[in-house]
Amino acid sequence: MSTATDSTKVIFLALMANLGIAFSKFIGAYFSKSSAMFSEAIHSLVDSTNQVLLLLGTKRAQLPPTEKHPMGYGAESFFWSFMVAILLFSLGGMVAIYEGIHKFHSGDEIHAPWLSLGILVISLILESISFNACLNQVKVTNPHGSLWQWFKKTTSAELLVVFTEDLAALLGLVIATIALLTTWITGNSVWDAIGSMTVGALLVGVAVLLSIEIRSLMIGEAPAKDFRTFIEKTTTEIIPGGHVLRFLAVQLGGNRVMISYKIHPGEVRDVASLIDMINRIEKSARAEFPEIAWQFVEPDYSP
Repeated sequence: MSTATDSTKVIFLALMANLGIAFSKFIGAYFSKSSAMFSEAIHSLVDSTNQVLLLLGTKRAQLPPTEKHPMGYGAESFFWSFMVAILLFSLGGMVAIYEGIHKFHSGDEIHAPWLSLGILVISLILESISFNACLNQVKVTNPHGSLWQWFKKTTSAELLVVFTEDLAALLGLVIATIALLTTWITGNSVWDAIGSMTVGALLVGVAVLLSIEIRSLMIGEAPAKDFRTFIEKTTTEIIPGGHVLRFLAVQLGGNRVMISYKIHPGEVRDVASLIDMINRIEKSARAEFPEIAWQFVEPDYSP
């Protein structure tokens, strides 16, 4: 099963979970008048919209190359992931902060807190299921060790966004639950307002981190995987005295890579033989790394 297919399943599962969670949170916010609950409802609605955008980006990234876009549409996944970060910042974080400030000044009391707490607990369970599925997929595709290293180095923008959103959703639910419970116990709605603003600040921070990582992919980040070592080893095995002079690799989508390199022909002087050897190197590289979509090789004597 392909990584793209697995990522799509994770996104779709997150979408289904967030739609149900958003609906229940809006009901809870309507009856309780809780700012923290309303902020969480907006958060889940934004997450649902974001996952639709990710599905769109995943679909468009699979489009074949055209004359206008000769290297395909793989980078579409980066663009739509960046749009998700923008929505998370504006509609998620800033709206939650505004709602918290408004509640802080109005001092409106909350109603039926037991209803909102019940909804938050159920939301925590559903969100945990979604996060666990995403975490399992991350573990399968993580060659970098820690989750932080994976976050910094992964080129799967869709999985990166879903993982970060799900983690933020879990933390946001914990914050909202604590804020609502404290408000219920103390009878002071200021805690509800603080909860809403804290959730907003969390979403803004997450959005900024996401935008930094995805921006790096958009402007042409080197792949996390080491292609050069294999190319150098294969070159020395196939071309007598040959070696790699220069090497360049760029990530052009979640599962598409372009590599370009210069090869010193070593002891080979026959052009036809050299071309055949280079073709063998290219074939070996594609067999070892199916994600290589474009490969440009130039024989040369100087770096």
